[in-house]
Amino acid sequence: MRDPNAIDFWRGFALITIFINHIPGNTFERYTFSQYGISDAAELFVFLAGWSIGIATRGRDGNPEPPGRSVVRLLARTVEVYRAQLTVMLLALAIIAGAALLLDNPLILEWHNAGGFFADPIQSVCGMALLTYQLGYFNILPLYVLLIGIAPVFVLVGRVSLLAALALSVGVYLASLIFGWNLPSWPGEGDWFFDPFCWQLLLVLGFVLQGWNLRSDILRRWARRLFPMGVVIVLLGILLAVTEIRPDPMLVPEPRLLFTFEKTYLTPARLLHFLGVLLAFAPLYRVLAPRIGRIVGYLTQMGRNSLAVFSMGSILSLIGQLVRFQTGGGVPIDMLVAGSGLVGLGFTAWFVEWRSRSRSSRPRA
Repeated sequence: MRDPNAIDFWRGFALITIFINHIPGNTFERYTFSQYGISDAAELFVFLAGWSIGIATRGRDGNPEPPGRSVVRLLARTVEVYRAQLTVMLLALAIIAGAALLLDNPLILEWHNAGGFFADPIQSVCGMALLTYQLGYFNILPLYVLLIGIAPVFVLVGRVSLLAALALSVGVYLASLIFGWNLPSWPGEGDWFFDPFCWQLLLVLGFVLQGWNLRSDILRRWARRLFPMGVVIVLLGILLAVTEIRPDPMLVPEPRLLFTFEKTYLTPARLLHFLGVLLAFAPLYRVLAPRIGRIVGYLTQMGRNSLAVFSMGSILSLIGQLVRFQTGGGVPIDMLVAGSGLVGLGFTAWFVEWRSRSRSSRPRA
């Protein structure tokens, strides 16, 4: 994936898939690949974030930029994503509260863990600032904030050895699976929906593979050789999904997280399935790009502006859930919700780029 358009294309594809999957029960959810495998678009989104970090922390000549510049760049991105998370959370809570008032249905205030905020706003606001209070379907950005925040550690280790960076990441991943490490939610009980100790592996894996891909053709040669294995893994994932075969957490041996399919901990089965999907579908961009030009442009533009598009998609998916709740859903409603959402995501990406061009063309005082 040396072509940056391919990265943005697949990231745009992941954004649309996440948007559709965040409106549970809608007609189009059954056609997303999350219904036909163990992993889903969340893995793709985090992996591509790591790949993008590898690109962003290198100069145009492919050589690593100064370490200090990389650290500042990643910390600035962390602040940007943190700001987006706070904004999206406040908007989501306002939409939930507004819907409860408009529909005269106080039960809506309990949606997606929002009840804790309205019952105890003082502690909940502190939890929002600490990222420990999260709404359901609004828990990817907190993970992203933390992963980008710790990324400088792996980037700096990777300057010495990419293999060492990967080994450190794998060590943290395995320890978290064995000992059940996770961050606590507060206020309230439980842990983070996405365990950052486990999910950091995907980010680092994307960063490391981008570096190896840039240095030589070995990675691409192995990807071609392992393509049949990727297809087999995808087919096996379809079989497991269709037959709904899942290991019983009460029957697997300890440490049980090594043998289950839990999304929270990015268990090995999910990771292996995602790598199989990556091997099977990575070559597809070269086939699709010349044949679906406008769609490629649409997805690529969204991928280039992933933070704004993801944030808007989170809000639009919540509105879509409320519309389906009030109307009862159905194919016409789902077409309206999905269609207007896709238009909204595309407009968001276009608007961000239009605003950037407008700012750059303004004369300086």
